[in-house]
Amino acid sequence: MIAASVPTVREEFKALSPAQFFARYREIAGFSNPTRALYQAIRELVENALDATDSHGILPSVKIIVRQDSENPSHYVITVEDNGIGIPPQHVPQAFGRVLYSSKYVLRQTRGMFGLGVKAAIIYGQLTTGKPVEVITSQPGLKRIYYFKLRIDLQKNQPIILERGSWRKSRDWHGTIVSITIEGDWSRAKQKIIEYIKRTAVITPYANIVFVAPDGVVLFYKRNIEQLPPPSKEVKPHPHGIDLEFLKTLKENKNFKTVKDLLINSFQGVGEKTAIDVLILSSIDPSISPSKLTERDLVRLAETLKAYKRFRAPKADALSPLGREIIKAGLRRIFEPEFVEAITRRPAAYQGHPFIIEVGIAYGGKVPMSSDDGPILLRYANKIPLLYDEKSDVSWKVVSKSNFDWSQYNVSLPAQLIVLTHICSTKIPFKGVGKESVADVPEIEKELRLALREVARKLRIYLSKKIREEEKKRRIIVLARYIPEVARNLAIIASNGKGDKVDGILLEKLSEIIARRTGADPSEIIMVAKQVEVGV
Repeated sequence: MIAASVPTVREEFKALSPAQFFARYREIAGFSNPTRALYQAIRELVENALDATDSHGILPSVKIIVRQDSENPSHYVITVEDNGIGIPPQHVPQAFGRVLYSSKYVLRQTRGMFGLGVKAAIIYGQLTTGKPVEVITSQPGLKRIYYFKLRIDLQKNQPIILERGSWRKSRDWHGTIVSITIEGDWSRAKQKIIEYIKRTAVITPYANIVFVAPDGVVLFYKRNIEQLPPPSKEVKPHPHGIDLEFLKTLKENKNFKTVKDLLINSFQGVGEKTAIDVLILSSIDPSISPSKLTERDLVRLAETLKAYKRFRAPKADALSPLGREIIKAGLRRIFEPEFVEAITRRPAAYQGHPFIIEVGIAYGGKVPMSSDDGPILLRYANKIPLLYDEKSDVSWKVVSKSNFDWSQYNVSLPAQLIVLTHICSTKIPFKGVGKESVADVPEIEKELRLALREVARKLRIYLSKKIREEEKKRRIIVLARYIPEVARNLAIIASNGKGDKVDGILLEKLSEIIARRTGADPSEIIMVAKQVEVGV
């Protein structure tokens, strides 16, 4: 008997750099096709521009220009200019030419969390057009402007500097101008991009925004408020939000002699007594060196930190909510409603991560008509508009007609009604890598519902008052129609049938009587009565 031969299988193992990974799987970052890529690239550049301004106390002026490449009609050049703090020239090559290199790897609220988006756009541009990125930047106080033309070495995940230069400023300008050429489809992406710019203008009424489209359309949103949101601050992590790997990283820190000191100085809300309690519950000697902690010690410590109930709630210093006035100003700027209201809830937390919920309502005026299913919903997370996957978002779950009884608030859908929701947190629980819908976290859903009820109650008060005023006006009109006839008959009686001319004094007396009964202004009643008399 001859044994069957087993074929030899040779597999080749190799590593991918971060840049190669996102080049191969670019749909993860939102660059799945030319339509989505054009939208995503604009979004990433605009959000970086806004973070470079309002996060540093600068009223933003952002200019976005999209033009068709003269050499290839399927290629588009996206240029975004801001008046922000600029980028130190020594960091420009790495900031635009190395994936996972950023100034945002700290625990505070920012629009972007990983510094990945712009690099993903640059990689997509390299793969589809072969064109490099161009960057012009200058910081406040510097006398020179710096220019770079870059590519990303995908294999090494390092920048390739093609050109660089600098020149003296001719005017006191600071900020950054970034220009990327990518393959896109303007005709298909146009609606989403214009909606994105519009919704960005809603959430940033303190910004001047200019958008120039490839087909010649120009949008200009002038700021209508000069109040900026409070800047977020870097904070220490909360013990409930850590994991085993984070503790392993802390263990390597050589600055602390004891585990007790490590806990006190590495986490917010941990004092000496609390640190000792946690370590005793974890069966760890508070005085030993962190380097002596075993894997088993770290597992017990991580479990104890997550289960310990007496920690103070996470600080909200890391958050930058918009505030009531900014939300109202934004809704007024775009929609000119007859009624607008907003609320910012107190900070709350989930899994050790602080968050703040804000909700605004706009009704009537130039607000578009909603659908039968619910109001028009404007969703934001850390000031970023969310345009896709609306029906899977926790905000839609809260505001939709099937989950919220709008009739209790004198609203009959469809109606001219907009609801704006804003979630700000150091960790937004997005449902997927596309970061377009927020998961149904019970704590967030509860805060959204409470905020919506509060602003909806104010809308109900306004609508109830409006209904009463309209009813009063209707009664006035009905009663005023009879004044000329009553006055004429009284005039006939008073003159023993010799005349029927209505006396002005008589009209005033009758109007005063009706005014006392209805609470209306007598002059309004006289005006209506005279209109009826002459047949208006």
